[in-house]
Amino acid sequence: MPKVSQRPSSQYSRNALVLLGQLIREGRLANALSTTELATRAGISRSLLHRIERGDPRCAIGAVFETAAICGVSLFEPDERSLAARLARHQEKLVLLPKSVRRPHKEVKDDF
Repeated sequence: MPKVSQRPSSQYSRNALVLLGQLIREGRLANALSTTELATRAGISRSLLHRIERGDPRCAIGAVFETAAICGVSLFEPDERSLAARLARHQEKLVLLPKSVRRPHKEVKDDF
């Protein structure tokens, strides 16, 4: 089997993923959900759930967020209403920002 290359990540990112995985596992256990039950509710395999709980950086972010939501792990805001309000404020802010960023083009000095 070919080795899957993993993109480099900072220690901070790796620690954050492990912590999120632990929070998801804690939420699953606190809600008395088996791995089979949670995986079924999230629409993922048990093996993917195990990888999420271990903090594997190769897991799809949608699957991670869905399992976190089912387990009651707060990612950005404590409830759906607060999250929707924050999202709306952020979308308003993004409208005011440029759509892309380009570095200033340096003029070439070719007058020898």
